[in-house]
Amino acid sequence: MNYQETCDYLFHQTANYESQGIGGYKEGLETMLKLDQHFNSPHRNYKTIHVAGTNGKGSVAHTIAAQLQVCGYRIGLYTSPHLLNFNERIRINGNPIPEEYVVGFVEAEKEYFNQVKPTFFEIATIMAFQYFSEMDVDIAVIEVGLGGRLDSTNIITPIVSVITNISLDHTHLLGTSVEQIAMEKGGIIKKGVPVIIGEATPETRPVFEALAAENEAPITFASDDNQIVSAEMLPNGHMMYTNAIGIKFEGELGGIYQTRNTNTSLFVIKELMDQGYLCSCEKEANLKRIQEEMNMAYANVCQLTGLRGRWETVRTNPTVVCDTGHNVGAWQYLGQQLSQVKCRQMHIVFGMVDDKDIYGVMSFLPKNALYYFTKPDTKRALTEHSVQVFAVQFGLAGMTYPTVAEAYAEALKNASEDDFIFVGGSTYVVADFMKTLV
Repeated sequence: MNYQETCDYLFHQTANYESQGIGGYKEGLETMLKLDQHFNSPHRNYKTIHVAGTNGKGSVAHTIAAQLQVCGYRIGLYTSPHLLNFNERIRINGNPIPEEYVVGFVEAEKEYFNQVKPTFFEIATIMAFQYFSEMDVDIAVIEVGLGGRLDSTNIITPIVSVITNISLDHTHLLGTSVEQIAMEKGGIIKKGVPVIIGEATPETRPVFEALAAENEAPITFASDDNQIVSAEMLPNGHMMYTNAIGIKFEGELGGIYQTRNTNTSLFVIKELMDQGYLCSCEKEANLKRIQEEMNMAYANVCQLTGLRGRWETVRTNPTVVCDTGHNVGAWQYLGQQLSQVKCRQMHIVFGMVDDKDIYGVMSFLPKNALYYFTKPDTKRALTEHSVQVFAVQFGLAGMTYPTVAEAYAEALKNASEDDFIFVGGSTYVVADFMKTLV
């Protein structure tokens, strides 16, 4: 098999939630544990950090990886979904897993996979764990795929667990209340392993406290003690932060929601310092070094780790920004940020998939924009006409386009140099959009 044939096998001949929806979802860890035994538990050969949450887990995972890389560690990073290429999911110090390794791994194990019938995500997960072991990483930052308790990644015992926040998403699988979803995501809390909760609510906090107590896991709520004293938007779209001990550092991720993610990551970094993985900033002599390392990590997180699609500016004149935010929890901030954009005319290329709360998301969309309703290339996509029907109910006006490429081309044709174009509504919309840039 060549690389394309290997990807076709992974995407189309295995159960795949990302493309099939609930029909491609398999609950439970039974198959993953079989794979783990077959490969002799490769995840035990290095330290891990586990990151779950409804929103922000990708940004937090990449930021933690960047900080550890800057401090000299060899860091594995496993995230999902990818935007352009499968191998984006599995990285070491920002470099994607080689296509040749993916082909060789699947070819060597295809007969076994056909017997055990793992899902796409189970194969990707065990591939990441095995690759990190073979490449001798020091620490792997592992992002949960869906939920937590029954997610394929949840066979690891990390040095720290992270749950960014909880909001209603994937309710058909994880539960219809934030308490139920918190129980599922809180399933990554392990015996004696410190857990950082980025944001909690009166409904979710007792759930996390009970799970932590049951597992004798030290728990920290980052939102109880904000480490960000100030956050200012810079002309280049980055953020300038000052933390509680006076360290100033620039953050490349410019969405206003990133202030919360940054606060969460600072608590994770503090925990890693307490465990001896990073030098302690409590020693005054280290302040300059810490500031330099934080500046290098936070200001260059995309270059260091390959992160894309988080309020990313892809061109100017007109300004074009894309963001992968795809649920109510994300859009309460994206809507606020769009309302602050100063431009002659705003154009929004927008599509969604069928398991999201489209009514909730659309309540945050600006009414003074021209819309280009579209659908991404996935079976889970809502048609462009369905999206338009929902939009009319919210006073949002625009035309329909069968592909993201056509929608973006029309927006670009209609926009003047001082206009603003936003592309989003779904990770898959952003993925299709980025293909137009290649």
